[in-house]
Amino acid sequence: MTQALEGRAGPVEQVQVHVLAGATLTSRSDYVVGEEPLEMRLGAPGSEPAPVAVTMRTPGHDFELAVGFLLSEGLLASMADLRSVRYCDLPEGDPQRYNVVTVTGAVAHDAPRRRATTVTAACGVCGTATLDDLRGRCPAVPKGHRVAPDLLTSLPDRLRKEQRMFERTGGLHAAGLYEHTGRLLAVREDVGRHNAVDKLVGWSAMQGRLPLSTAMLVVSGRVSFEIVQKAAVAGVPIVVAVSAPSSLAVDTAQALGMTLAGFVRDGRANIYSAPWRLSLAEAS
Repeated sequence: MTQALEGRAGPVEQVQVHVLAGATLTSRSDYVVGEEPLEMRLGAPGSEPAPVAVTMRTPGHDFELAVGFLLSEGLLASMADLRSVRYCDLPEGDPQRYNVVTVTGAVAHDAPRRRATTVTAACGVCGTATLDDLRGRCPAVPKGHRVAPDLLTSLPDRLRKEQRMFERTGGLHAAGLYEHTGRLLAVREDVGRHNAVDKLVGWSAMQGRLPLSTAMLVVSGRVSFEIVQKAAVAGVPIVVAVSAPSSLAVDTAQALGMTLAGFVRDGRANIYSAPWRLSLAEAS
């Protein structure tokens, strides 16, 4: 049984845990990451909103998550298509659990046939998009700026220091946006790494910052296709990850001209595509 810190499902929840140390069992309070379903619906003026997807997410920044997801899926072409974002209106007397977000766009989409499914916390696009589809929707990413190697390899450690909820729970992924100068723009944490990226894309869109042509995306963990896809839709030229990329992530980054760095730790990195964005010293 969990207890939400703010009276409803939240990003961090308190639980009772039994701690085994040797032959002694003691009880104490602990904190775990919140996980709740979020249903995203898409509608248009004069039409009934329809379910698009259900994702397991860490509550918080739900509007950013919904907008970022719909932009990444191509169901919102741009912020010019967005009319409103709100929690679902419920019949009088029904408790509001803040688990349904309705996005109203300028035009109607056949959203249910495109994607009306459950998305787990570990799954992003789940095969709904292909590299050819992404190429059709996304031009090559912006050229951006060259980045010093020591700055690039320092980014995972910088992100780790910003993971406030991870410090309390030890159970969250994070994604961070940094300017090419190293200045932090925003960090989002979530039980799903793709959700954390969607929240950043949504934040950027709602702040009028797209495309992120001078930014770097840093993720805690591996990089799969959907992470590169979301970065490409947002116009991010550099993606940095603590762990490994998938083969499709590498193929996609190479096809779009994105710099993809994996295994970034301890001053080292594997650069899988577009290494020319690194400002390396000229060989003598």
